Amino acid sequence: MYGMGMGYGMFFDPTYVLVIIAFLLTLFASFGVKATFRRYDKIRSSRGITGSMAARRILDANGLQHIRIERVSGNLTDHYSPKENVIRLSDSTYNSDSVAAIGVAAHECGHAVQYKVGYAPIKIRNSIVPIVNIGSSLSMPLFIIGLIFQLTNLAYIGALLFGLVLVFQVITLPVEINASRRAMKTLDGMMLLEGDELSGARKTLTAAAMTYVASAASTALQLLRLLLILNNRRRD
Repeated sequence: MYGMGMGYGMFFDPTYVLVIIAFLLTLFASFGVKATFRRYDKIRSSRGITGSMAARRILDANGLQHIRIERVSGNLTDHYSPKENVIRLSDSTYNSDSVAAIGVAAHECGHAVQYKVGYAPIKIRNSIVPIVNIGSSLSMPLFIIGLIFQLTNLAYIGALLFGLVLVFQVITLPVEINASRRAMKTLDGMMLLEGDELSGARKTLTAAAMTYVASAASTALQLLRLLLILNNRRRD
């Protein structure tokens, strides 16, 4: 960035290396989950059940008959909406009888169970969503304005608000990992998958979890970049 201090040079900001690393992390994680899903999407469940059928059985077994299961367009767009009491399974999951699809469906059911049992991390995550949304929308404008007008404290506030995104992502990690653990325990206990099928589902969910790890790491690197820019400005 021109004007960020002579230490960065006129045409090159070395902190962009952090941006590149962050981009590569998310890119590799995204590629990994897609490749893993494709691999285990080719392996059919020996019981012949689909993702939607598995989800229905898991929900009913946990006393969650009131939660609907709907189909949503796209691939790996699966999610649970607690406000609407609905699990939406993507085109690649809903009618597929692959071990990957069943694993993903079970994972979303894991989130529904988390709400039922009052899993603490998901409560904490939901409670800070409004603050994080406001903070993320204001962070960069405040940071840039602070730099342009040499209002260092304002820029630091912007960086701090950006840090809220990292806090949210860090809290999300145990939520996602726990949902996957619940999914694997249920798939095994209810004998919806067995043997190598369980291994395939576990690898699919592990690859998906890595996208959350990569996202948090990417945000941490971007936050570090903002702080380095501010530190360089103060020295100049």
